[in-house]
Amino acid sequence: MKTECIDNRMSFSRASRRDVVADFLGGRLTSDAGILLLKEVDQKIGLLDAVNQAIPDPRDPLSTVHQQRTMLAQRIFSIALGYEDLNDQQTMRTDAALQVASGVSPIEAQPMASPSTLCRLENRVLRQTLVRLSKILVDQFIASYDSPPEEITLDFDATDDPVHGQQEGRFFHGYYRHYCFLPLYVFCGSQPLLAYLRPSNIDGAKHAMAITKLLVEYLRQAWPDVKITIRGDGGFCRWKLLRWCEKHEVFYCIGACRNKVLALHAKSLMDQAEAEFEATGNKVRLFGETDYAAKTWDKERRVIIKSERLEQGLNTRFVVTNLPHPPQQLYDDVYAMRGDMENRIKEQQLMLFADRTSCHDFQANQFRLLLSTFAYVLIDALRRDYLKGTELEKAQCNTIRLKLFKVAARVRVTVRRVWFHLSSSYPHQALFQTLSSRLVPDSG
Repeated sequence: MKTECIDNRMSFSRASRRDVVADFLGGRLTSDAGILLLKEVDQKIGLLDAVNQAIPDPRDPLSTVHQQRTMLAQRIFSIALGYEDLNDQQTMRTDAALQVASGVSPIEAQPMASPSTLCRLENRVLRQTLVRLSKILVDQFIASYDSPPEEITLDFDATDDPVHGQQEGRFFHGYYRHYCFLPLYVFCGSQPLLAYLRPSNIDGAKHAMAITKLLVEYLRQAWPDVKITIRGDGGFCRWKLLRWCEKHEVFYCIGACRNKVLALHAKSLMDQAEAEFEATGNKVRLFGETDYAAKTWDKERRVIIKSERLEQGLNTRFVVTNLPHPPQQLYDDVYAMRGDMENRIKEQQLMLFADRTSCHDFQANQFRLLLSTFAYVLIDALRRDYLKGTELEKAQCNTIRLKLFKVAARVRVTVRRVWFHLSSSYPHQALFQTLSSRLVPDSG
């Protein structure tokens, strides 16, 4: 019988009078050798061990092929590398760099978990487990400090997570004009403390007070004297939340949605801004304050007014607060800083696939959101603690991925070592070596 050969060669345009031919016979190669750096970050902060311990494994140990921690590492590291789909694992499960990072031998004949096995893991996580997993984010935040901070600011924000199927909890949202979930995030600086998936047929501030209570109590157990400020846009201006903060010595700086009464309070400031703009033709920013209470509120509260006249017209904003700062300082140095949180949410959703919530089961989608958040925690720890003073200390996740993780290497396995021969033309060799020495000081 004639042996049938499959020729996978590909021909390209000639270069310098030479034929250019390609095939898929390069041997054990990886395009993701930089994941070794993230593996060392996890060794420092203990994230994957904590995640694994929080999830019960009901499988029979005698019949288990793939350890749960290995599967979690496989999934979280893959997200960090840019592989958002479980289907990607059909080929990634034999990638040597991912195998080493996940804690298994880089043996091609012993692949890691398949997409279907990982899918079963995602769909067996229960609500109680999701609570324990969420607590890990706060534990990681607390552990990131060598000593208790004097003050912290917790940023609250909700965003849309579009859905494209018949997932549980999907609803049409009038503001976003599509079917979506409405996850709630809480960040302190660049660090996430909460990633909470919610259906979209709710008030955007739903559960914000309960979450504030839980976070404040938990943080004060570790840091009894810390000053806590919560910050959010007008969607979180709910008087019961403000009252709870006042009773528990928590500061707040929250946007207030414009209405006729607030506009009347701001009229003199708006008129002044208009007059100065007409006189000079230059942008005008004026600040003031007033006491205000909506009809449903229990009492009046301090509201900061910013009246800005631009070429496009008047731009007036309101912020309700119990902080003692002068109006302009409070607006510019406190409230306006909340905009950075939106960049952190974009990193998760656009770069780490937090919106890849395509499971039918709502709890499985919450777990996927947390997996994305854990991938973010690892990359942010690398950026925050080990990229200081480098060109990437303020880089976004996708830039870090491109310049540090996407590194070509040839893999060679011997009896005593696994060699990663990185590309000789890799342009960031010096930075890679610097990170290696910072993460593993005796690596040289």
